[in-house]
Amino acid sequence: MSDGPLNRQQLQERLLHSPFNAFLDLEVVSADPEKQEVIIRMKMRPEFERLTGTGHWHGGPIAAAIDIVGDYALAMMFGNPLPTINLRVDYLRPGKGTLTLAARIRRSGKTVGVVDVDVLNEAGDLVAIGRANYSTAISAPHWKE
Repeated sequence: MSDGPLNRQQLQERLLHSPFNAFLDLEVVSADPEKQEVIIRMKMRPEFERLTGTGHWHGGPIAAAIDIVGDYALAMMFGNPLPTINLRVDYLRPGKGTLTLAARIRRSGKTVGVVDVDVLNEAGDLVAIGRANYSTAISAPHWKE
């Protein structure tokens, strides 16, 4: 565990250490260790479209973002990302435009962390919901400072 929870800026910097996360261009909107919540925004790009020119999100980038946002909610508390154990995604409606992912830590135990993630469109409607489990017993390599 780190010396203390990471703030929004620290989380943003660490998030971008991964080339894949940088490709998704995720933006940390808020990181609240007291509420154990993280909010991250992801903008639509042509590479993320389900079908060319529709503006509808493909499920792959949404699922990847759910995994990353859940992981970084725990990273806010642990100081570094953790290995994913399991990921479940339920798609509720087609997504368009910028998506907001709101993660809430449900459990942060000695061996397993559980995070729920809501994916919202610009109108605030649920596009997808996800739940991911992470190994808190096995720490991923620390970031280079």
